[in-house]
This record gives sequence, C-alpha cells and structure tokens, in this order.
Amino acid sequence: MATTAAPTINRWAVLWGSVAILMCTGAIYAFSVFAGPLAAEHGWTMPAVMLAFGINGAISPIPMILGGYIVDRGGARYSILAGGLLFAAGFILAGLATTTTQLYLTYGIVAGIGQGLAYSGCLSNTLKFFPDRRGQAAGLITGGMGMAAVVAAPVASWLIREHGIGTAFVAMGSVYAVVVVIGSLFVRVAPVGYAPAGWTPPTGAGPAVAVPFTGMLRTSTFYFILVLLALGAFSGLMIAANASGIGQGMFGLTAATAALFVSAYAASNMLGRVVWGAVSDRIGYLNALKLIYAVVAASMLVLVTVSSVAGFAVGIVGLGLCFGGVMGVFPALVMKSFGPRFQGINYGIVFSAYAVTAYFAPSFAARIGAAHDGDFTTAFVIAIGLALAGLVVAFVFTAVQRAQVAAQAAQAADGQAPVVAGTRA
Repeated sequence: MATTAAPTINRWAVLWGSVAILMCTGAIYAFSVFAGPLAAEHGWTMPAVMLAFGINGAISPIPMILGGYIVDRGGARYSILAGGLLFAAGFILAGLATTTTQLYLTYGIVAGIGQGLAYSGCLSNTLKFFPDRRGQAAGLITGGMGMAAVVAAPVASWLIREHGIGTAFVAMGSVYAVVVVIGSLFVRVAPVGYAPAGWTPPTGAGPAVAVPFTGMLRTSTFYFILVLLALGAFSGLMIAANASGIGQGMFGLTAATAALFVSAYAASNMLGRVVWGAVSDRIGYLNALKLIYAVVAASMLVLVTVSSVAGFAVGIVGLGLCFGGVMGVFPALVMKSFGPRFQGINYGIVFSAYAVTAYFAPSFAARIGAAHDGDFTTAFVIAIGLALAGLVVAFVFTAVQRAQVAAQAAQAADGQAPVVAGTRA
C-alpha cells in the first residue's frame, strides 16, 4: 500500500487532544476512592459496589468494536466526542444514584459505553499517525488514562470529605464534559496510509496486507494475544479497584493517605505506559511483556511478604508500572501483527480479554478481602500464579512465531506465497 504524507496535519496536536480526553475517561482507575464512601453512604456491600467497576470494564468491547468500525471509516472525531460526553453523563448520573441498579446503569453501562467509544477512537486514530513510533505513541495516548487517576484520586477524596459523594461525582463529571469538548477540537482523522514527512517503512515492517478481523480470528497469534492480555490485566485491575481498601485494611492507612497511594499507583500506571511503550519499540513487544509479567509476580510477592507501608508502596508502584505497560504495549502489538487498516475493529475484539478480566478481577478481590477482614493475601497469591502463567505463554508464543517465520521463509524459497498470519512481535 502506498503511503500518504499529510504535512498540514499536526499529529502531535491530535495526540495531545486525545490525551486530554482520556485523562477524563481514565477516572475509572480512581474508583477505589469512591467505593468506600458509596458503600457507607447507601449501606451497600463492597462487592456490590465493585460490581459497578466490573460492569464498566466488561461492557467496553461492545462500544470499542463499534467505535473501531466508525474510526476505520473516517468517523474518529464523532466517536470520540460522543463517547467522552456519554462518559461524563454517566459519571454525573452516578452521583444521583440511590440504588445499586441505578449505579450499574449509570457508572457501569452509560459511562462504560462512553469510555469504550472514546478510548477506541483516541487510541486507534492516533496510532495511525505514528507508524514510526507505535509503542511510544500507544504509551503516551494510554498514559492519559493513567494520569487521570493521579489528579482524580486526591480531588475526589477532598470533594467527598467536604461536600459528599454525590457532589463529587456531579462536579467531576461536569468538568470532564467541558474538557472532552475542548479536546475534540484538536482531533483530526488519520488519512489511509499516513506516513510522517521524511519517513519510509523499513523492510519487513508489518504484514504484507491489512488483516481484517475475519482473517485475524483464524490466526494463532490472535488467541495468544487474547490470553496474554487477560493474564496481564488481572493484577492491575484488581489493584486499581481495591487499592484504597487494601491500604486501609492490610496496612492501616487512613482514607486520605490511601487516596495518596491511589494517586501513586495511577502515576506509576501512567509512567509505565510511556516507558514500556518506548522500551517495546526497542526490544520487541513480547520481550517487554516477559519482563512485565516477571515484575508483576515480584511486586505481588512483596505485598504478600512485606507488611510495612514501605512494602505496600513498592508493591503498588511495581504493579502500576506493569499495568501501564500492559495497556501501552498491546495496542502496538495488535497493529504490528495485523496492520493499521483495521486496527479499530481488531483491537476492539482483542480488548474483550480485558473486559472479561475487568468484570471478574475487582469483585473477586473484594470478596476475598471482605471474607478475610480486609486481608487480600489469597488474591495476591492467585495473581502471582496468573502472572507466571503469562510469562510461560509469552515464551511459548515466541517459539510459535519463530516456527511460523521459518515456515514462511521455506515457502518463499520454494516459490510459494506465504499466508499472512500476523508478523513477528
């Protein structure tokens, strides 16, 4: 496919406008700050409250696939704006909820649909502007979501303390709506085959043809990526939703101090997306993921074995860095494997692995904490096992890809046309 230079489009303005929007929708990662006050205000159980977070994450592939379809056909700006405003509306309405059903409908479904549309639009459209820096761009764009909770956690904690949980939701949702509208003004649609001025694709970079989702589903690469994403997201989602409760229940922190640790986790999440995204461009996406799974297991082990506040800090910072890495590496890995043309739909389908994990991991950990008087040790041990499983799968995936490359080389030597099944990552 021929590349198309578009010097009149400032791709960095598109990126930073998208980052601003995702800094709003990324407030979902500060949910642990809202969870306790919601339970106390309405007399709900923590597992019941955590289900709202699970629904929010679980529903996201549906709008992501729809948003991907819209993005792939040039409608990125509309998808992003609609999604961002839906998220803000769901956030505002959650502050008015008086039953768990209303909470699930507003924060879970409305905000979840909005978050999925905005995330898919911002990520897929922006990555198409950066074929030369996929990992770095994915890290920066998803880093906006990580940065959101750095700001949202202490602001929400203060608003809840001074004005109540309902006011916190309404006030923050209103600000998000304004930011989304302003950020969308900077969004431009990436032309098909876009290439930055002075850059040409290196030989062998990416698949020979764009792979639609029907072709993607027939490859082993897709199923490896699906499993790796689910295993990589588990610990991060578990901590994101329960960090405040873990800090208070296991490490004796006050609510205000726990909120600061939620911000520390979010800052690490944001930094991890940027750092791991850039690193993965240099060492390869699968090599980066192997390191990530190893650090996740080590960080969880620290939480299990070190009972001091310092141990809590080390554990959540390590986990935040790695959760950020997972969210930053996988979009680039999917585009590397199947090409940019159908990235919107393809990544939306891959993201279903995250959604399934988002539904189970937070409430699973919350139930364990509730059953053991605030002790999450059992959940941490299970997360260690899953991280080690991810490490094993990554090594197996590497071996399979090497065999596929060798087979394609042999086909080429025999004069046969190799079947495109995802490129080496």
